[in-house]
Amino acid sequence: MKKILFIAVIALFTMTSCSTYNNMVTMEEGVKSAWSNVETQYQRRADLIPNLVSTVKGYAAHEENTLSAVVEARAKATSVNIPLDEITPEKLAAFQQAQSAVTSALGRLIAVSESYPELKANQNFLELQAQLEGTENRISVARKEFNDATQSYNVAVRKFPANLVAMIFGFDQKPYYEADASAAEAPKVEF
Repeated sequence: MKKILFIAVIALFTMTSCSTYNNMVTMEEGVKSAWSNVETQYQRRADLIPNLVSTVKGYAAHEENTLSAVVEARAKATSVNIPLDEITPEKLAAFQQAQSAVTSALGRLIAVSESYPELKANQNFLELQAQLEGTENRISVARKEFNDATQSYNVAVRKFPANLVAMIFGFDQKPYYEADASAAEAPKVEF
């Protein structure tokens, strides 16, 4: 009788462990998918930038410093790619810093466009600006979905007894996409 009870306990533990492992694999794949969506939206923004720069260049050729800053920030941002398996807080911070530089450069580019009424009336520019705004919204949604998937995964990895299975099979916590430090300060508006 003790042997049957022992085998039943082992079988129950094995089935629970398999279920927990499979759940963690599913959640980790959810985090990977969410990260891929973040990268896709940033790539979409990077793909829009050359068209925006070209449109502005035709109207504001003497704004070369601003245009160069946008192109340089885009190049730097597209060179920072992190596979999910290699995401560390440090690498994620570097990725965020590169993307923040693009956001800042684009902000300066849009500010420059305010000085050119004929540019602001250009249909191509208006369409590109609208696409860029939509992309920024998509980036925000993708980052939120990544953090939601990461939170679910991290909770699953830390809960008992799943944390034992996570430790055995090497499921580690994933870092969150955090807000840029400059987002804590309100922008200065001058008239």
